[in-house]
Amino acid sequence: MKNVALVIANKEFRDEEYFIIKDFLSSKGVKLYTFSNEIGLALGRFGNEVDVKKSLDELNVDDFEAIIFIGGAGALTCLDNDISYGLIRSFRDNGKIVGAICISPVILAKAGILEGKLASVWSSAMDKSAIVILEENGAKYRDFAVSVDGNIITGRNCEASLEFALSIFSLLTNR
Repeated sequence: MKNVALVIANKEFRDEEYFIIKDFLSSKGVKLYTFSNEIGLALGRFGNEVDVKKSLDELNVDDFEAIIFIGGAGALTCLDNDISYGLIRSFRDNGKIVGAICISPVILAKAGILEGKLASVWSSAMDKSAIVILEENGAKYRDFAVSVDGNIITGRNCEASLEFALSIFSLLTNR
């Protein structure tokens, strides 16, 4: 059984991304652990709650095959920091899977692991700033629902949650 770390912001994480990905992977026998910037009740954008028992600084890379960052407005305000960057680089450096969906690929870009990599990210007609950040950090942006480049998986938005989860599972089962 593979262990996967799901990372959510303690506020304003994207509910459907978390629950669709979690439910799908759980149904396939993947063992999931949820981490956040704070222990306690994490509140999703649409009011769903997750009781988080582990903070990011307790995450041991050796215990997991993958780390997945869930999106939502809180991702950039709560998770865009040196702790996340260090974990992301450690997972990459150890040949493990690193994933991010919605706005969270920005965190991967800032961690420096998307240089030369194909990547998707949330954007809108009024806000292309996430694309700019990816490209400034060397990513090859693609307007695809999901992009897989080696062990890195990025997803565009909540509508891509199931395809994103399928891609994670595919990489996990081919290890």
